[in-house]
Amino acid sequence: MVFSSLIFMFLYLPAVLLIYYITPHKFRNAMLLVVNLVFYGWGEPVFILLMIFSTVLNYVYGYFIEKFRENKRTAKILLVTAIIINLGVLAFFKYAGMLTDTLNVLPFLNIPDFTIPLPIGISFYTFQTMSYTIDVYRGDTPAQKNIVSFGTYVSLFPQLIAGPIVRYRDVADQLDSRHENIEQFTLGVKRFMIGLGKKVLLANSMGLLWDTLRPDMSANGALGNWVGIIAYSFQIYFDFSGYSDMACGLGNMFGFEFLKNFNYPYISKSITEFWRRWHISLSTWFRDYVYIPLGGNRKGVFRSIINILIVWGLTGLWHGASYNFILWGLYFGVILLLEKFVLKSFLEKLPNAVKHLYSIVLIIFGWVLFYFDDMGQLGAFLASMFDFSNGVLSHDAMVTVLQFLPLLIAAAVASTPLASKLYDKIKNYNWCWIPETAVTALGLLVCTAALVSNSYNPFLYFRF
Repeated sequence: MVFSSLIFMFLYLPAVLLIYYITPHKFRNAMLLVVNLVFYGWGEPVFILLMIFSTVLNYVYGYFIEKFRENKRTAKILLVTAIIINLGVLAFFKYAGMLTDTLNVLPFLNIPDFTIPLPIGISFYTFQTMSYTIDVYRGDTPAQKNIVSFGTYVSLFPQLIAGPIVRYRDVADQLDSRHENIEQFTLGVKRFMIGLGKKVLLANSMGLLWDTLRPDMSANGALGNWVGIIAYSFQIYFDFSGYSDMACGLGNMFGFEFLKNFNYPYISKSITEFWRRWHISLSTWFRDYVYIPLGGNRKGVFRSIINILIVWGLTGLWHGASYNFILWGLYFGVILLLEKFVLKSFLEKLPNAVKHLYSIVLIIFGWVLFYFDDMGQLGAFLASMFDFSNGVLSHDAMVTVLQFLPLLIAAAVASTPLASKLYDKIKNYNWCWIPETAVTALGLLVCTAALVSNSYNPFLYFRF
């Protein structure tokens, strides 16, 4: 069940909200735990057991890590064991197929195919539970004694499937004593509608444009392929940021406040800035739980370079069991190293427009690496972006681009903070609620109409 489905919007969510708000406060976590499991089990009932296992495992380890915190050796053994089990489960379900395929390259091996279904959201809730046990070990948060509250945190359906990665310490107080109110609920509705609009009106449209142009890469002309990958760049941004907005909005409706996961990344003037704005919860997770523990930049330049490459290789691997993701991560890792040690002073002297262009071109090439898991297709598409043998833009590609041009322009504008700045200027006027309510209602109608009339409604980050 996805947030942008009619059954979620008009059946599941209203029913859950009704039950939640008539439930006494002391039972709301238990009620949420049940509906979280129902939500997850809607599509993958068998993997509910895996999530329950992860919940119980990390609850028990968190309890004993805190109990033996004064005994550093015992606490560290418990922490390392918990991390190994968590990563082992993740690796088994997500990377076993990749590992067997890699080993089968050896001429003397013939391991049977070991590809198994990937439990939805496992990358997200595994990182959440690991951050909990690590924070308990560090003394950054007390262990949760109530397993229902901890289970609610792990399985919280607004951010369960595709993030943001919510750290326990950021919502610990909210789990035990949140205070829902109409202002927060209204904010949640607005944030959900913004995310729904991003997903249904922009991400789906850009995805359709990309899927139309991509099969004819050899005939589109160079410009047609550039437009195609730009459309994909918009698709993945509005798809993921739209989901994050909906997740944050749903959290508000139930009294939670999740940290912002995207901050207009396509306005960045460097790749360093881009990664401060894109998937913030993942970037900061790797910084706090991998980069800094490895030594960060405290042990010299060479060690810092190695640490950055390790982090970005793992960041790529987190996204999927394919070598193109590792290549994608290392691609950005190398650029970040160049900006840190070589290009920093040079970039600072460039005009802002040039810095924007530099950043967006590198980001677009990154999405090419991200999309194509077949190295032959990857090379063919990169070549097609500079192949003018079929002209700049074929007739068929031009017709397609013109058909989607208004939506391309809308996507470009929506990827900037222009609308947000306009809203900030008028939101304090007494009459602002009138257009705000009208836009929200109209947005719901348009999104509903789009969902009814169009079956194209994927969520890209579900596969991560």
